[in-house]
Amino acid sequence: MALALALTACGGGSGDEGGPPQKKTSLLVGQYPGADSAPLFIAMERGFFKEEGLDVRQEPIQAPQAVLPKLSNGQMDVVLGSYATILTIQEQGTEKFVYIADSYQGAPGAFGVMVAKDSPIKQVADLKGKKIGVNVIGGLGTLTMSPHLKQAGLTPDDVQYVVIPTTEWLSALDKGSVDAVWMTDPYLSQAERQLGATTLLDTMSGPTANLPITGWAATGKWAKDNPETLAAFQRAMAKAQQIAATDKSAVTAILPTYTKIPAETAATINLGAYPTTLDARNIQRVADLMLEAGLLKQKMDVSSMIYSAPKG
Repeated sequence: MALALALTACGGGSGDEGGPPQKKTSLLVGQYPGADSAPLFIAMERGFFKEEGLDVRQEPIQAPQAVLPKLSNGQMDVVLGSYATILTIQEQGTEKFVYIADSYQGAPGAFGVMVAKDSPIKQVADLKGKKIGVNVIGGLGTLTMSPHLKQAGLTPDDVQYVVIPTTEWLSALDKGSVDAVWMTDPYLSQAERQLGATTLLDTMSGPTANLPITGWAATGKWAKDNPETLAAFQRAMAKAQQIAATDKSAVTAILPTYTKIPAETAATINLGAYPTTLDARNIQRVADLMLEAGLLKQKMDVSSMIYSAPKG
């Protein structure tokens, strides 16, 4: 059995010379070490992948762009990416992806713009001419702020975005090197508790309420070459996603095992939602917002990127 597993783990090989390809069983998955990845670790911990005959390993990543070579040459099989990032890569033609499962969706209190205690900034319109810290230019922070700036009579050009690494969000706000910082929880809660900071804007409200955040993707070639493996991965992840969607304690319990979030902080974190279906209409909202914000050059039909299992 061990020999058989070793052979099938190579993926794309055949049992006999000229025989049919065997199902790939050993997978490397790229993931963000945050709440988005909780279902992956739930599936690993509870043996859902093993039940499907899969040996899944994970690798922390900063962004899909950093591991594109691995994805293109098959060293990495599946990646978790923000929908905005994957759509950007798709339009640039650097790689062609298909979405295979949803992961994380915005919810009230999980993403927002924080200002320091006693800040003169009281409403979004007050951000004109101000410096706003974000983890990346053109990412989720700037994307979700754009519609709210528009509602306040501003444009992205009316503010100055400054890249602040996630680990420096609180210190930047505390030192005043920026006027506001876009954050995700638990940093939101920590800024409020430790600095007395206040939430200026919940960026998962109004025009950006329930916005899809991240999803699981694979290259189109990998999906075509490994349909059985992909289906097994989807089944295992669906079980874990259902648990994350209905049992917050399962998520808060698993978070400290793969992130630097302490257990006591994880227990009170404002989580996003874990969708149990992959809905092209929801993801299309991201593409349309990106087009409006100038982050995409032309309208994209997201439905063409949703993986569809071969018939027969």
